[in-house]
Amino acid sequence: QVQLVESGGGSVQAGGSLRLSCTASRFTDGSKTMAWFRQAPGKEREGVAAIYTGVGSVYYADSVKGRFTINAGSSKNTVYLQMNALKPEDTAMYYCAATTSRLRSGNWGVGPEYHYWGQGTQVTVSS
Repeated sequence: QVQLVESGGGSVQAGGSLRLSCTASRFTDGSKTMAWFRQAPGKEREGVAAIYTGVGSVYYADSVKGRFTINAGSSKNTVYLQMNALKPEDTAMYYCAATTSRLRSGNWGVGPEYHYWGQGTQVTVSS
């Protein structure tokens, strides 16, 4: 059974940085799309960033472009989200998601496209 385990969440002040990690176990070593989603209280889940490990294609939500960077580890079963210049509106539970499908610009942010999800890690940004 595939498992995704996130780490790296925490509390920071506005303008600070955090790095989230997600490691997939018992997952294919082949190409995959791995992504970060977030959900704040009272709001819908939204896609933050995604990477297709096959060719390294990356996708970002407009709200995080220029501040967040997603990249995959050498094993391709670990994905990182470097978050800089954090804002209070970035406060949310962040979830890692994965699928063996190659998702693209039109569907990387669609939750049901992903087959596997982690338990989430909380990110809190204070002003």
